[in-house]
Amino acid sequence: MFIGRERELTSLDKLYASGKFEFVVIYGRRRVGKTALINKFISDKKAIYIMGVESNAKQNLENFSKNIMEFGTGIRADTAFASFQAALEYVFQMAEKERLVFVIDEYPYVARASRSLASTLQLLIDRYKDSSKMMLILCGSSMSYMEDHVLAYKAPLYGRRTAQMKILPFDFADTCRYFQKFSDEDKAMIYGMVGGTPQYLLQMDDRLSVEENIKNTFLNPTSVLFEEPENLLKQEVREPALYNAIITAMATGASRMAEISTKVGENTSVCSTYLKNLMMLGLVRKETPYGEKTSRKTIYAIEDNLFRFWYRFVPENSSVIGRGAADLAYKRIEPFLPDYMGKVFEDICQQYLWKLLLDGDSPVEFRNLGRWWGTDPVTRSQTEIDIMGEQDKDTALFGECKWTKEKVDVGVLETLVMRSRIFHY
Repeated sequence: MFIGRERELTSLDKLYASGKFEFVVIYGRRRVGKTALINKFISDKKAIYIMGVESNAKQNLENFSKNIMEFGTGIRADTAFASFQAALEYVFQMAEKERLVFVIDEYPYVARASRSLASTLQLLIDRYKDSSKMMLILCGSSMSYMEDHVLAYKAPLYGRRTAQMKILPFDFADTCRYFQKFSDEDKAMIYGMVGGTPQYLLQMDDRLSVEENIKNTFLNPTSVLFEEPENLLKQEVREPALYNAIITAMATGASRMAEISTKVGENTSVCSTYLKNLMMLGLVRKETPYGEKTSRKTIYAIEDNLFRFWYRFVPENSSVIGRGAADLAYKRIEPFLPDYMGKVFEDICQQYLWKLLLDGDSPVEFRNLGRWWGTDPVTRSQTEIDIMGEQDKDTALFGECKWTKEKVDVGVLETLVMRSRIFHY
């Protein structure tokens, strides 16, 4: 089942339609659907698709050779090219005669095994780009490698690409397209648990209740998702133990640098470095009050909902879960779910406002959206505004988000109006 990615597919089709040499870099976190996107794109095109493996250069060259020769002859051959340069040059020469898509998926595996691969590609691109009809796609899940060794200014391939795509998890609206039988509230709950990562959404079953889905995945030691966050960290970072401690501290309430460093027992300079790496991986975000560029009020939040949910509820219940007591673990988790969903609902509301703006239906044409917190000069107490967006110096949008089963009365609106008067709009 392929859902969404219409904008990405449209962009790829436009590049393909140019008929000239194109070089596209596609990257994003694991499980986010990069390979599914590429396979959908090439399904009706002449294409050579090669998946890099975490092995040595010889193994990867053999895989290159088999896929290239099978495309060229239709026969699965065991002969291998003498080098990556010979294999790649053969493909570039084929692409002088006809439009051809050449995909190297998990490119970092191949490039790490063959240190000269990037320079070889640079050489061949420079040699053939004017005569080639090739559409070259390099795809990778290692965010740091793709940004440092493919996209960065000092990388050999810098300046050769004609497009790049950072593939992100689905937003809430696209996530809803996966499920026909969940209620709207249940769809929001599922999004709050696993976010918009396609591979995680496929683990959810809309024929079951949210409670049953939680028990079958997060509270089941044999499920795919049970160890997923820890396994993902092990693949991306060298010292997962400290990263685990930092994310756990954030999931259980620490948001300021000082709070995080106190909880994990490391100084702030160490935590700062690790948080930067987590931000680069798309797992953590840094927030300042709306309208403030740099602030001592800076906080950190977990960006990925799967990580937020898992680190909030699984580690502290791991002993119970390990003994197969999913019912008891859920009983402990359930009272905290409404509070957990509060921040998720704020995110969903922001996405909704962006959609209104892009569709031309927003009453305020804001330039950005964010959250504000600080001191109310009238009450001299700490307060916050869930959503705020400025149109110009006179006009802004203010929003309050409530995830609750209780009816909301006009008092909520009156409080929001009062808080909005902190500002000059």
